[in-house]
Amino acid sequence: MTGWVEKLDSVARDRKTLVCVGLDPDPSRMPVKDIAEFNRAIIDSTHDLVCAFKPQLAFYEALGLDGLRALEKTVSHIRDVAPDVVLVGDCKRGDIGSTASAYARAMFDVWDFDTVTLHPYLGHESIDPFVERADRGALIVCRTSNPSAVEMQDLELTGSGMSGTLYEHTARLASEWNTRGNVGIVVGATYPGEMADLRQSHPEMPFLIPGVGAQGGDVAAATRAGVNADGRGVMISSSRGIIYASQDAATYASEARNAAEALRDEISKALETGGGPTT
Repeated sequence: MTGWVEKLDSVARDRKTLVCVGLDPDPSRMPVKDIAEFNRAIIDSTHDLVCAFKPQLAFYEALGLDGLRALEKTVSHIRDVAPDVVLVGDCKRGDIGSTASAYARAMFDVWDFDTVTLHPYLGHESIDPFVERADRGALIVCRTSNPSAVEMQDLELTGSGMSGTLYEHTARLASEWNTRGNVGIVVGATYPGEMADLRQSHPEMPFLIPGVGAQGGDVAAATRAGVNADGRGVMISSSRGIIYASQDAATYASEARNAAEALRDEISKALETGGGPTT
């Protein structure tokens, strides 16, 4: 059975792309009213340029049942037109016991995501239900791109044989939990130095890299810091920079394609000039 990490490597290698498009529909910015229609146009215009799509569940949940129905249609359309790309559920769940198991069933059996983002604060019990299936998995929130992340993630650990920062310890735990090869980490593009250190310490784990585009992360620096020895192993995610490249109903889909293509080409150039091959 092929897992999501193998799926990611295959599509990244075959299409020579590391682009992940975040599907974060905001009715105040969308040029059309129907979320499913908006997403469908974005997906149709970009799916040959990406290795992953990443719906952020908050945007759908905030719209109630209509939003959840739109998410259902969105996932179904991705599976129909781009079954080879990785489908990331950006849900950032984190609980234990029967609640964690219920979340895992929801994310995998109901919504059919390949992998999901998780907060690790409650320890391995909050992660286990998501990684016990070899074909699915988890992306552990580790070093995020928001400025206030330093309030917790940069805390220095002392005692009990621990050292370094909390985010470094989180990455070590994620590596320990990766017994089935289906765990990755979330590392923001705004911290390429820390990302390079994490890649050196964890050469095989996949990285989800948000923070480029609207959040200001440097694409070239993040690419070179994040890729593995094969020049792959990352999903470089842009949401607003792609899906809102135009707010004109006549051009938003084509401009989303242009933005996704530009990001793909910027990543490829970074690899060619110092990050390793894509083949």
